[in-house]
Amino acid sequence: MCAQMTFQRYELKYLLTPAQKESVFRAMQDRMQLDQYGRATIRNIYLDTANFRLVRRSLERPAYKEKIRIRSYKQAGYQDPVFVELKKKYQSVVYKRRVSLPQHLVMESLETGAPFPISSQIGDEIQYFRQYYQPLYPAAFLSYEREAYYPLDNSDFRITFDENILYRQTEMSLDSEIYGTPILGKGQTLMEIKTSGGIPLWMTHVLTQCGIHKSSFSKYGTAYQHILINKMQGELRYA
Repeated sequence: MCAQMTFQRYELKYLLTPAQKESVFRAMQDRMQLDQYGRATIRNIYLDTANFRLVRRSLERPAYKEKIRIRSYKQAGYQDPVFVELKKKYQSVVYKRRVSLPQHLVMESLETGAPFPISSQIGDEIQYFRQYYQPLYPAAFLSYEREAYYPLDNSDFRITFDENILYRQTEMSLDSEIYGTPILGKGQTLMEIKTSGGIPLWMTHVLTQCGIHKSSFSKYGTAYQHILINKMQGELRYA
């Protein structure tokens, strides 16, 4: 069974202190509730070229950028569904296309270079992306603890809180345990506001009153910068 989804929205990021997070939670009371995934440990495998072409391009902050990843909202077994997500950003608007397939079909296609397992509008887009940037490799594994909320009035507005963001370049498997190098500062939380329109007035007040400002923080981009630093330090150590 294959589920397909498309999103078009703005995604705004904020790095919160514990006090700022508490203020946002107070304002959310009686306005927001946990979504279907609730509190989840998200696992991601980011695909890239051997020279990290996709993430390097993203860090240049161009008008258009794109990336691809494989995601699960729990420890995923052989037959469990996972998401393959193609994410594009053009002039601040995020376009996300994703399909859900059993993990073994996705990984077999990736490992063998076989065509993407399904032929559909989104599946064909993913296959074209793979061919355009080929060959793609598992470049980084990122995991984090997420709480996701949507409004009680069911409007198109979402808030997520990510903590314990870890990256690694080993054991690129969605059925693996969680471990890696942290990329957030101590006590920090990454909050993301996702909306196709404006931000509710109550949220705007919280951001202003608490001095919460937008950030260009990228999980994969930050992980890549850590990878570069570690590589350079290793080269200097053995020079």
